[in-house]
Amino acid sequence: MYRRALIAAAALGLIATAAQASEGKKEEKSPVGQYVDLSPVALPIVVDGRLINYVFAYVRINLVTGANSVKLREKEPFFRDALVRAAHRTPFTKASDYSVVDEARLSATMMREAAAITGPGAVKSVVVTSQSPKKRILMPGARPAH
Repeated sequence: MYRRALIAAAALGLIATAAQASEGKKEEKSPVGQYVDLSPVALPIVVDGRLINYVFAYVRINLVTGANSVKLREKEPFFRDALVRAAHRTPFTKASDYSVVDEARLSATMMREAAAITGPGAVKSVVVTSQSPKKRILMPGARPAH
């Protein structure tokens, strides 16, 4: 009796292992994400013509479905350079907080810059995935928490 149960359990175990292996193969064949992640970029925060902080931003450029993501990932240095140049031309300083960049302005600017690099129709959106300031700065007139 135990012998039959042991054989049945072993057979089920083999089937489950084979099913897991076939699932793993399917995952490997799935398409690579349609995006380009930029290396972290230090963006200046400028107030009244003075540099007061840097914010390290992580940016993702989302591509349309038919875009050649491998080819466009090779252009990552061009995207990063365009972001740095744009940030120094007109800093993405947020008037209400000097510890973050203005994500809406950064996204809009990078959409134009990315389209110039890739050609029209390849970029779906630009997203700031995270950001961290070099130093925390209190806004003028703000009181520190006790």
